[in-house]
Amino acid sequence: MPGLPPLPSDADLRRQVRFSSADGRIWLAGQRMVLMHAASLGTLRRELIESIGIAATRRLLLRAGYASGERDASLARQLRSSDDVFSMFSVGPQLHMLEGAVQVAPELVDIDVGQGHFHGIFRWDHSWEVEVHLRDFGPQQDPVCWMLLGYASGYTSAFMGRPVLYKEVACVGSGHAHCRIEGWPVADWPDGEGELLARDYAADTLPPSEGTPAVTAWFSRMPADDAPETPVDALGPIIGRSPGFVAATDLLRKAAGTQVTVLLTGETGTGKERFARALHALGPRAAKPFVAVNCAALPGDLVESELFGTEKGAYTGADAARAGRFERAHGGTLFLDELGELPLPAQAKLLRVLQDGQVERLGASQPRQVDVRLVAATHVDLMDAVRAGRFRQDLYYRINVYPIRIPPLRERTQDIEPFAQHLLQRFCGLHDKHVSGFTDRALLALREYAWPGNVREMENLIERGVILADVGQPIDVQHLFTQQAGIPGATPAHTLEDTGRLRAAQPRAFDATLLEQLLTQRVSLPGIEQSLIEEAVARNKGNLAAAARLLGITRAQLSYRLTKIRAS
Repeated sequence: MPGLPPLPSDADLRRQVRFSSADGRIWLAGQRMVLMHAASLGTLRRELIESIGIAATRRLLLRAGYASGERDASLARQLRSSDDVFSMFSVGPQLHMLEGAVQVAPELVDIDVGQGHFHGIFRWDHSWEVEVHLRDFGPQQDPVCWMLLGYASGYTSAFMGRPVLYKEVACVGSGHAHCRIEGWPVADWPDGEGELLARDYAADTLPPSEGTPAVTAWFSRMPADDAPETPVDALGPIIGRSPGFVAATDLLRKAAGTQVTVLLTGETGTGKERFARALHALGPRAAKPFVAVNCAALPGDLVESELFGTEKGAYTGADAARAGRFERAHGGTLFLDELGELPLPAQAKLLRVLQDGQVERLGASQPRQVDVRLVAATHVDLMDAVRAGRFRQDLYYRINVYPIRIPPLRERTQDIEPFAQHLLQRFCGLHDKHVSGFTDRALLALREYAWPGNVREMENLIERGVILADVGQPIDVQHLFTQQAGIPGATPAHTLEDTGRLRAAQPRAFDATLLEQLLTQRVSLPGIEQSLIEEAVARNKGNLAAAARLLGITRAQLSYRLTKIRAS
């Protein structure tokens, strides 16, 4: 069905939502609804998986979603009985969005209710099931939007009056850019796949509802390997499950037991030194020294003495012999950070050390043998530096034996939340302050932020959040991002009218604190207007044109208001 029309307005659906605070109920067109934390549903999901396994939990949640979809289908013709079939059918996807489950974008809807024909393809974004499943178990091989899938099947089956089942053909939880579902009537699925899908909704695939012995017997039939996939192991303080990060840690593990020179590349703040320390800790040199050097921080005239050492009297002020960083790292690992900033003369000496394993102190006549495993890091493209004449080509090929690229944080969205939780624990302990986690809004902002400063910037933001949040309260967006205009994830919401209905919220023109002060002090509207006008005129030293521009009105309008003020 090419050229799908846009989804109709959901104003008629929003008008069906009523919050009855007097008796503690929420209604959707006469059906009682419940607001629950997505994290609480995630806890239930996790404990089900750990108790009865993935396959059984999937079937339970499919059936729960199916029942929810069936109920919502009753609203379609009730609310849009005079509309076209696409608008009527759109009630389901729009309610799914209004209920906070997922964002739905129809890609194909070929529907003929009279003939019983249906074929639908929908794209999903921001699935709550993906968020909670990735949080607890990391990326999976199979799709994870089980309750959402059941909802789509239940809704469409009730709408069509015949069984219509969907299959999740792509899922963010298993590495795709978007979730996507495709649905057919059971009998119309190619290759008889509909009958296979229908087994998940059959009652005999679920455990008996009563009797502990019966449940125990059903558990005994569960396959032994039906358990959640184990997340990628962390390397000490290094945390991450995203594909790019896992690829980097796999390369790190393979290199750890060898003596190969490793070159860590990536943007500033991605955690290259932590990777270097993990490489050292996992290898046979773990008990020996780990020496880190920031090449960019060494003064140009002291680079060689710092790296290779000096003999007494080598230059004015050299009153004693001094071992360089290579000698101090003997038997262990030397980490050269920002290698691209090393001056060319020092690069020549470094190449010699790498080739023959010997260092020569400044002022010495004999070289000294050193046994050092070298790990280098840079945020610049060394080949570009070679072309520009800032880096030796022979040293580049000697260093670039085993490169590992550490992806920036913006490419590791799956890692943002677990890393934020790790940092929260660390800074709560450091500042001896209890903070009860993050709000969902804060986590959304963290996921949607671009992170130009990468891991280092996140450390700063989380530490600031711990300091600004009240004791025992969660960290919210304003604790992390102090500039309101730069807060990520800010989207239009719906607020309650006095009648209990939802309406689109208008962005506030003023800071909430200022509005609260004005209302508390009971300042009248004429008083606010007079104060603003007088302040604008005073700031511009009586220049009415400039004051009018500041207030967003014309000079004539300002002059008229000033005349009224002065006459009163």
